Amino acid sequence: MEPVNNKNKQVKYLKERLEIFLEVLDAIDAETADVEDIDRLIQMIDDIEDKMEQFKQRSE
Repeated sequence: MEPVNNKNKQVKYLKERLEIFLEVLDAIDAETADVEDIDRLIQMIDDIEDKMEQFKQRSE
């Protein structure tokens, strides 16, 4: 996969990833969530943050 350098595509990618995160978050039952569920959410946020940093560096 080649790097995404177009700003519009970068924003679209991040929005899609955030939408996936929100879907996963909505699917988790707060009463039955376990550590693995929380770890998965944290990893998703970390991945989005990493991607944002990559996009930021490409635009500088």
